[in-house]
Amino acid sequence: MNPAALLTDPHAWAALLSLSVLEIVLGIDNLVFISLLTSGLDEQKARHARRIGLGLAFLFRVVMLATLTWLVKLTLPLFYLFTLGISWRDIILIGGGLFLIGKATYEIHREVDGAADDKTISVRSAPVAIAQIVIIDLVFSIDSIITAIGTTEHLEIMVTAVVIAMLIMYAAAGPAGNFIANHPTTKMLALAFLVLIGMALIADGFDLHIPRGYIYFAMAFAAAVEAINVLVSRRRRHRIR
Repeated sequence: MNPAALLTDPHAWAALLSLSVLEIVLGIDNLVFISLLTSGLDEQKARHARRIGLGLAFLFRVVMLATLTWLVKLTLPLFYLFTLGISWRDIILIGGGLFLIGKATYEIHREVDGAADDKTISVRSAPVAIAQIVIIDLVFSIDSIITAIGTTEHLEIMVTAVVIAMLIMYAAAGPAGNFIANHPTTKMLALAFLVLIGMALIADGFDLHIPRGYIYFAMAFAAAVEAINVLVSRRRRHRIR
């Protein structure tokens, strides 16, 4: 279809809206990781890391969308583990899940041992943060891009939805990272989220799909409880003063 004709096609607008919402929801996992990773950097370095990391990640997503034929081949089995076919997509998801669990476990261990202070995470180098943001974003991109392919056949709509999702993610990563830095107890909660997300990715890699609604509900419930704890703690400090 002519790109100009998409502007007047209500079905194209409906597809763009639904796909944009889907990309934003699928980006929640990525947002948690980015916010936690950049919370240990100073404001200027954190902003620089988010800008470059998400910019490169967006570029990679567009390249993946432009090579749809190659991307579809990622779902073809490379070998079989008993009766389970393992594809490149499964390997990427399992590897990404192990990375998230390993990263979160290492940070939790540092917190318990007292090796980290209240506001910093072990990544203090912007290049390291950028590299990790890009790597983990590519892992999360696999499912979102494959979902986009199944939602619409128009590349223009896919790219526009990805742009919208990335802009919202960039806007939200800063406040979320600052909140984690200013409220140390939320860092442990975010690390627990990473373990949960990592387990979900590994399960997906072994074709044991966990409905994302369950995961997001658990995350939202835990975040709401933590928000109440932060509010109660803040009011208690005001009373003492």
